[in-house]
Amino acid sequence: MSAYLAFARSSFQVQLAYRNEVWAKIFGKLVQVVARVAIWQAAYAGVGAPVVDGVSLQQMVTYALLGGAVMGATRPERIIGEIGRSLKTGDIAVWLLKPLSYPLYIFANECGSFGYRLITQVIPTIAFTALFYGMLPPASLFHALMFIAFWALSFTLLSLMSMLFGLIAFWLMTSFSLDWILGALLQLFSGLLVPFWFFPEPLAAIARHLPFAWIVYYPNSVYLGRLSATDTWLHLGLGLGWAGLVLLGVLWLWRSASTRITVQGG
Repeated sequence: MSAYLAFARSSFQVQLAYRNEVWAKIFGKLVQVVARVAIWQAAYAGVGAPVVDGVSLQQMVTYALLGGAVMGATRPERIIGEIGRSLKTGDIAVWLLKPLSYPLYIFANECGSFGYRLITQVIPTIAFTALFYGMLPPASLFHALMFIAFWALSFTLLSLMSMLFGLIAFWLMTSFSLDWILGALLQLFSGLLVPFWFFPEPLAAIARHLPFAWIVYYPNSVYLGRLSATDTWLHLGLGLGWAGLVLLGVLWLWRSASTRITVQGG
C-alpha cells in the first residue's frame, strides 16, 4: 500500500509543477458555474414563481454550485486518456512485469490529482461563487456528514467508470471518443445539468437507478435534505453496491485485456 501512497503523492507534486495554470483553471470553473446559475435564474424568472415543483431558486443555485464542485474535482477524460496513451506507447506492457495492480495505480494517481484540484480549484471556486450568489448550508449536521460520504463515493464510482471505459480501448485500439461517450452519459444521467426532479416520468425513475445518479444527483440531494435519513442510508448502500459491480467489471476487463497486449519492436 505504501507504493500506491507514493504514486498519489507523486501525482500531487507533478500537478504543483504547473502552478501557472491554476488561475486559468479557476477562471474556467467560475465561467462554468456562473453560466449554470444564470440559466436557472433565467428559468425561474421565466416561470415567474419563487418555487417550482417544491424546489426554490436558492436550492437550485446551491445545487448548481455543488454540482460544479462534485464533478469538477474528478476528471474522467484524464483517466481514459492516460490508459489510451499507455496503450499507444506500449508502456502498458511494463505493468505486467511489476508486482502492482495497474487499476489501483490509476486510482492512486487520480487521488493525488483530486487532492490538488480540490485545494487549488474547487474550494476557491465554491468560496467565491457562494459569497457572490449565496449558498444554503447543509440541511443538518447528519446531511453534511453524509454529503462527504456520498462525495467520496462519487469520486470512487466515477474513477472506476472512467477506468472501465478506458480499458475498452484494448479492443478498439484507441481511447478516442470514449471520454466523450462517458461525458455525454454523465451530462444527461448524473443530474449535473438538470436534476431528476424536473425529468419526465418514466425517464426520472430510470435515471435514479443508474449508477450515474450517484455522481451528482444523490450527493446534492443529501446536502439539501431532500432525502430522509432512512433513504440516505439506503441509497448509500445502493451506491456502494454499484461501486462494487463496476470494480468487478474493471478487474475482469483488466484480466481480459492483459491477454490481448502485443508489443512490437524492441
